[in-house]
Amino acid sequence: MEPMTLVPESTVDEPGPQSTMVACSDAEIRAVIRETEAAMRAAMAAQLRAIAEAERRGLYTDSSARKTEVWLQEMLNISPGEARSRTLVARRATPHTTLYGETLPADLPATAEAIHTGAITVQHARVIIDAMARVAPICTFDQEAQAEAMLAGYATEFPPHHLAQLAERLRYHLDQDGAFHAEETQHQVRELHYGSTTDGMMIIKARLDRETGAKFTATLQPLAAPRPAEDGTSDPRTPAQRNADAFDAMLDIAVGSDRLPRAGGQRPHLAITIDFDDLQRGLASAGRDGLPGTITTTGQPITADNARRLACDAEILPILLGSDGVPLDVGRTERTAPPHIRAALLHRDDTCAFPSCDRPPGTPDAHHIVSWIDGGPTTLTNMVMLCGHHHRAIHHQHWHITIEHNRPIFIPPSSVDPTRTPRPGGRPHHQQHTTLLRQAIPTPRQPETTPTRP
Repeated sequence: MEPMTLVPESTVDEPGPQSTMVACSDAEIRAVIRETEAAMRAAMAAQLRAIAEAERRGLYTDSSARKTEVWLQEMLNISPGEARSRTLVARRATPHTTLYGETLPADLPATAEAIHTGAITVQHARVIIDAMARVAPICTFDQEAQAEAMLAGYATEFPPHHLAQLAERLRYHLDQDGAFHAEETQHQVRELHYGSTTDGMMIIKARLDRETGAKFTATLQPLAAPRPAEDGTSDPRTPAQRNADAFDAMLDIAVGSDRLPRAGGQRPHLAITIDFDDLQRGLASAGRDGLPGTITTTGQPITADNARRLACDAEILPILLGSDGVPLDVGRTERTAPPHIRAALLHRDDTCAFPSCDRPPGTPDAHHIVSWIDGGPTTLTNMVMLCGHHHRAIHHQHWHITIEHNRPIFIPPSSVDPTRTPRPGGRPHHQQHTTLLRQAIPTPRQPETTPTRP
């Protein structure tokens, strides 16, 4: 291997690595990065040839290791996965030397050549080796050589992740029956587990077949899109938090659907039991000394504050309990937002009336401005549509809402806006657009009529 200059000669004698880089121009920095990468790839190619020879000689036995992978892991202090990859690539993508000193070509000659020239990395080679292990049993010798050469060629252009996608598509092309059976196997081994932790959080673990996984991804991604704040700042939520919020929105859409099966004649619902006096206490009540409610589905407690939020757009079923918790009497259900009210709210507010809300369409909540629990009526003048995110914000941050000229007005708390400047909400409709256009554009003057002669 020819020696390579890693930094420009004019900077070699400078006192330290950081000062050396500072003295480099932009072009020199790029050159250093490219040259060091080439040097590392050349060094890796040499190491792979050495690993192949070490395995031929059985050097791992000198350290009482079980195999070359373990020997490498201990000697180089690298991860088990990295040790396996290097050993596997050394076996399949480097020339072999027999006991008589004869050199034989590599099992994957195109991949070996690409490694030798520094065109691909160990990660690329591992993708090719895994792909060939899947397609080799159903290929002829010529097909196998053609497939390996094609993948090695594409590896010089694509990163390992994209190369793996191409390799999977190649497998589907060459072995359609096997791919079909693999999909059937995925369906057979599908699983989803869930359970509550001691702090009340829900843990979900799933392995989904590719069809179900695609449905999940297609549904979740639009709901998990970042939502910048009104002032243009980035969404403060992490990707994981956005995914969790999107999953919550998916559940809202599912629960609001009429297609879900009914249990005991009832639509799927979230059942909460709580003392009515505790439910009536306001968010700002001093001390918040009320007892929590209980989510009957999971047995987990829930605060009265969140129970009030959930009660905004829910069916309230009063149940009189005895001292031992046994129901004594059941009242009738009172829907706080009947269908005709919801239809009118959706027409006025769309899916969320909060100013500048860009939440994707889903199942919104019909929020009572004056809580129904506190005697607020179920009328258009006392209700507003909110998405789940802004419904939670309204309750937790104590926004004030009024209805003026049939349009919601949102007054932020002082913690959000010290001036508490009112913000118009809702959505403009086509009739409002027409009115604005008529006000802005003067009516065309009618052409004068020519009087007719008598």
